[in-house]
Amino acid sequence: MTAITDDFVDRLHQRAREAEQLRRLPEATVKELEQTGFTELLKPKGYGGQQAPFATIFDPVRRMAHGCASTAWTAAFYTLHTWMLSLFDEQAQAEGFASQPFLASAPLAPTGRGTPAEGGVTLSGRWSWATGVMDGNWAIVGALCGPDDAIYPALALVPADDVSVVDVWHTDGMCATGSNDIVAEQIFVPAHRLIKVTDIYAGTTPGARLHDADVYRWPLVPALALTAAMPALGAAERVAEIYTQRLSERVLAYEGTSQKDKPAAQARLGQARIRLRALHGLLHDTSGRIDDILGTGNRVPKAVRADARLAAAHIVKESRGVIADLLEASGASAHFLDNPLQRAKRDVDVISGHVIFDYDTSRELAGALAIGLKIPPTAMV
Repeated sequence: MTAITDDFVDRLHQRAREAEQLRRLPEATVKELEQTGFTELLKPKGYGGQQAPFATIFDPVRRMAHGCASTAWTAAFYTLHTWMLSLFDEQAQAEGFASQPFLASAPLAPTGRGTPAEGGVTLSGRWSWATGVMDGNWAIVGALCGPDDAIYPALALVPADDVSVVDVWHTDGMCATGSNDIVAEQIFVPAHRLIKVTDIYAGTTPGARLHDADVYRWPLVPALALTAAMPALGAAERVAEIYTQRLSERVLAYEGTSQKDKPAAQARLGQARIRLRALHGLLHDTSGRIDDILGTGNRVPKAVRADARLAAAHIVKESRGVIADLLEASGASAHFLDNPLQRAKRDVDVISGHVIFDYDTSRELAGALAIGLKIPPTAMV
């Protein structure tokens, strides 16, 4: 499948501070990521990819986050966006996959406007959170398309050369993702490089019909949410590993006793371990439920999609809680800038701010659909 080795993860750890200072992935990381084959994981076999089951993306992303959450996030989105290209029209796929490798940013909020033009639309707009744009050769952006009296939300595939990058990514966490803004001004997008959001949400895209595999029938929101939750889970696991090691080494100031002999410290570790194990169970149950439905040839219902979004939000919330609890018991030295504990906390704090992980909204949507209530047509499910 992929070559996400322990040595590769260790090199990500060694470059984590450099990546943070660069505010983008180091060149060596981009080259090594390509060599792992990870970005080809969900690419159709017809274009030379692995066409693996969707859930195979989760473990490599989680493991990469043991080295650097920003790198794991960026790599995850490059691979997810390759999967998204696989949902477009066959001609669009041929154009995109002609790039080797296909590396795309994909700010999906519909902050662009595509006005009708012969054979397609004329697109203008500005999009935020364009993860991976610094090394990307394509972009997939959200836009409201069509005439004013018949607007529909769509995703548009555009070459990176058609957009400009605005350097705004000055953050306290996830710095290396380089998630700057991008701008397009009156660029032409042919119709075959547009895809309706309603189709991509439901798993009824042209690519789902073209490729005979359930991976391309996964609905977008569960795919996005569960994949994006993995850097948080991986970061929390790494914090638990570091905390475990520190227990045997740390002598408490002014007490002269080893922290490992403190029952409270032992209890924190035990609680963190069981919380993380429970998240693995939730992930497996959620993805398995979707695969089982797709295996019957049916579409994934909105209620199941909402449950998946809530599961992802819960994974991030719990991961953030584990990190905060263990960092609280790790002493002031954990906050030195060369300590991975503080970086993990900052990174996961930023991850938790992603709109897909809004815990209140996720709970409301899942609860409403569970009892048969209607939800807004714009709701992300």
